Amino acid sequence: MSKLPIRTYGDPVLRQRTKAVDTIDGSIARLCEEMIEVMRIAPGVGLAANQIGISKSIFVYDIGDGSRVVLNPVITETSGEWTYEEGCLSVPGLFWPITRPKVVHLEGIDLNGDPVSIEGDNLLGRVFQHELDHLNGVLLVERLDPDQLKASKKELRKLALESMK
Repeated sequence: MSKLPIRTYGDPVLRQRTKAVDTIDGSIARLCEEMIEVMRIAPGVGLAANQIGISKSIFVYDIGDGSRVVLNPVITETSGEWTYEEGCLSVPGLFWPITRPKVVHLEGIDLNGDPVSIEGDNLLGRVFQHELDHLNGVLLVERLDPDQLKASKKELRKLALESMK
């Protein structure tokens, strides 16, 4: 069982941009294994390292075809537009329709240091964008329109207070 709790809205680590992974060693591999376990237990389809308090540019994901790890990811291309109900493990229990590009091209490296180049559309593309937002210190609530944000203020305030405990 993982000892790393998911950080929730209000925790300052979620607003910080993560640092690139320079060296891939056993500690990075163990961290990724732990992240996959946390993601599965939550349950979720993606998890960024800073969601468990680690300021490294790493995310893990699994949309049903096996878990994968991407280090130092960047989105190099986007196209289309798609609005879909989106939630976040760091903002538990809340979901909003969010518009994002429908197709993205993601590049990074895997745990062997090999290049990763993936085109993701629909859910996979959304997961890539959501996790990359986390790594850049951007929370899902920053994607809300003013009316969505206003309607969610009470729940967000409650989460922020709980994260300070």
